[in-house]
This record gives sequence, structure tokens and C-alpha cells, in this order.
Amino acid sequence: MRVETTLSALAAQLRPSRPGPLVPVLPALHDLLPERGLRPGTVVSVGGDTSLMLALAAAATTAGTWCAAVGLQGLGLVAAAELGVALDRLLLAENPGERWPEVATALADAVGIMLLRPTGTVAGPLAARLPAVARRTGCALVVAGPWPGAQVRLDVVDRSWVGVGQGRGRLRARRITVASGGRGAAAVGRQTQLWLPDADGAIRRAGPAHRAAGVPAQARYAAAERGPLAVV
Repeated sequence: MRVETTLSALAAQLRPSRPGPLVPVLPALHDLLPERGLRPGTVVSVGGDTSLMLALAAAATTAGTWCAAVGLQGLGLVAAAELGVALDRLLLAENPGERWPEVATALADAVGIMLLRPTGTVAGPLAARLPAVARRTGCALVVAGPWPGAQVRLDVVDRSWVGVGQGRGRLRARRITVASGGRGAAAVGRQTQLWLPDADGAIRRAGPAHRAAGVPAQARYAAAERGPLAVV
């Protein structure tokens, strides 16, 4: 049976899960997006952090919207759940290979939000065709890495862990800095600091005077050069 036929049958079962004009995101992430939510058919490209992609899907899945994760090989489901993703609303197509355009196009007709890691370079008609399908079917696209013409670009430019003191301890919270830009209303670049997550497992805004709940400031461990230690 062709993969498109199977996925089209699945889409017919899942289609009632549309979130509305905007796919909701957690309040802490509102300032990353010009409309404070994800508009179906728009592309948000995320660089440097799979956890941020998952966080963008948390509110929608909790509200009952289906999410597809396409091409995110090795996705940690425990980590996804800890970031607020409702696993009973998550479809996985971990390794679609070169067929990822067909898989993504078929699933765009079934879900309200898609997390996508393309294989190879995206260019030409494909860069316009998939968003057009998503716009028609009501699916928001969150893409790992660059995408030609992406309306919003989010890049994690710095990260640090909290909880390790003098070379020992337990990692309890992670602070990231997100640089945002894009087209139209998103063209004005800015930087936003987030706890992703804080010591209580929540995702929230961070500021110069903020600390992760219950974690002393002297127990801060800078790990930007090593990358995130969370398995997602």
C-alpha cells in the first residue's frame, strides 16, 4: 500500500482536530511570535534547539490539537511530555527519508501543527507548495533549520544550565536566549530569555533579576559551548 494512501486514510480520521485561526502557544512564548500564536500555513524556522520546537506544540496538543513530528529521529518522548506535549496527540514519522515531502503534505491534512526536520536542501516549488497545503488545511509549520521565505525565524543563541556548583550537583533548570526575526511584523529583531524549563519543570520568561525557582545563583553552570544535555 502506498504511503500516501495510508496517510490520507489517517487524515480523514484526525481532521476534526483543527485549532482555529491561530494555533495557541504557551504564554511564555507569546513574544516570540508577532501574532502571539501560530497561524496555519506560516512557517516558523527554529535553529539550534529541538526543545523549543516541542515547547511551541505544548499548548495546542494539551488543548486537543493533533501534532505530527516528521523527520525528528531519536525524539525523546519523556522529554517531550515533560515540556508539556500531550503524547496522545502526537504522531511520529521519525525517518521518512527522501519521501518526507509526501509524508509532510499528507499529514498537513490531518493535524493542526507539524514539527518538521527536512532531509537535504529545501528550495524551489517545494518551499512554497507545503505552506500552501498547510494554509488550505489549517496546519501550522514549525521547521528545524532554515526554510526559504519563513515568516518567523527563531534561533537559540545562548544556553546555560543551573544546578551544578563546584563540578558536581544535579542539572535542575535551563535558561536560553532566543533571537527572533523574519518578515513583515516579525522583521524587527529582538532577543528573549526563557527558562526551558525552570527548576519546577515550567516554561516561563526569564529576566536579569529572575532565578530558577529554588536554585541559588551561584549554582549556575554555563554550557552554551557544549549544547543542551537534555535528550529530546
